Amino acid sequence: MSDTNPAPLSGKLVVALEQAVAAPFCSSRLADAGARVIKVERKGAGDFARAYDTAANGESAYFTWLNRGKESVALDIKAEDDREILLKILESADVFIQNLLPGALKKLGLDSASLREKFPRLVTCDITGYGEDGPMRNAKAYDLLVQCESGLASVTGTPDAPGRVGVSVCDIATGMTAHAGICEALVARDRTGTGSGVSVAMFDVMADWMAVPLLFHDYAGLPTPRTGLGHSVICPYGAFRCRGGDQVVISVQNSREWDRFCAQILGDPALATDPRFHDNSARINNKSALETLIATAFGAHDRAELLNLLDGAGIASAAVNDVAALSDHPQLDRSTIETPSGPISVAMPPIRRSNIETALGLSPAFDADGAAIRAEFGLRS
Repeated sequence: MSDTNPAPLSGKLVVALEQAVAAPFCSSRLADAGARVIKVERKGAGDFARAYDTAANGESAYFTWLNRGKESVALDIKAEDDREILLKILESADVFIQNLLPGALKKLGLDSASLREKFPRLVTCDITGYGEDGPMRNAKAYDLLVQCESGLASVTGTPDAPGRVGVSVCDIATGMTAHAGICEALVARDRTGTGSGVSVAMFDVMADWMAVPLLFHDYAGLPTPRTGLGHSVICPYGAFRCRGGDQVVISVQNSREWDRFCAQILGDPALATDPRFHDNSARINNKSALETLIATAFGAHDRAELLNLLDGAGIASAAVNDVAALSDHPQLDRSTIETPSGPISVAMPPIRRSNIETALGLSPAFDADGAAIRAEFGLRS
C-alpha cells in the first residue's frame, strides 16, 4: 500500500488519564488512527499495568500491547503545578479520556463537565465499571468481576461449571465501545463546533452483549445453558474429535448444508430426511443420537483430511487451535512494537485502511516524554 492519504485522526490530540486495560485499549486505537496520544501516568508507580508481567522481553505484555504509539508524562494531578500542566495541555486537546473512580476528578475541577465548560470543543470520555450513579457506582470493577456480575460467566464454560472468558473481554469490549463513542462525538463536533461527553460503563457494555440470553430469560422463560464448545440452539454446531484426538468445530446453518453434510460427510443421504434430524428443532431434540453418528464419522479421519472433506462439502469448520498454533497460523498478520527493551512482534491491528500503511508506534518508558511535554506546553521541567 502507498501512504498517499493522511491517517484518519492525524492532527488530533488525545489526553488519556488512564491505567489498566479498558481506557488504554481505547486510546491505543486512536493512536493507531494517527492521533497524538499523551498518556498521563501517576508520579511514582505509573500505570500499574506496567507491573502485570515481564513476558514481552522483560516488558509487560499488557502494557506493551495497550500503549503503543503514545507519549508518557508523569503528573501528580493533586499538586497545583502538575494540575496546571494538565490544563495547559488540555487547551490544545481534542479528546480527554479518563477511567478513575466516579467523582474522583470533580473535587479537582477536572471532571468532564467542568473541562467541557472550560474548553467547549473538547470531547470527553469517562470509562467506569458500573456507571456514575446507581448502587454499585463505587464498586471496583476488574474484568473477571464484571464477567461474573453481568451473568457472562453463567453462560460460559461447561455444563459442570461456569467459566471465565480467557482474555479480558469486558475491558476490551468497553474500550471498543468508548472508541466508537469518541469517533461519533468527533464527527458531531465537525458539524457543530462543540464537543460533547461520552460515558461508558463496563457493566452496561456486557449487559448489552448479554442481550440474547437476557431476552430468552425475560420472554421465553428459558435459561441459556453452558455448552462448552457447542451451541444451545443450533445443531450440529460444536466440537468433535477426529482420529488422533484433535478437535474440529463444525456448524450447519441451513437445510442445503444439512443435505450436503449427510451425503458427503456422514455418508448417508437418507439422514437428511430422517424424522429425528430433518430440521434444526428435530436435531436439537435428538442431539445425543446425532452427535454419536457424527463422532463415528469424524473418528475415521485425521484432522487435516477431515478439514479438507468439510471444505469440499461447503461445511463451515475450524480447527480447535492452541496459542502455539495461533502463533504459527498462516492467516496471522504481524506488526512490530518498539519498546525500551527492544522490538516485540504482535498481531496486526484488525482495521485495514486503504492507501495507508499501518505502523505501530513505540510503547513508552515511564515518563519518557515528560521533559519534552513540559517544555512544549510552556512549563519548566
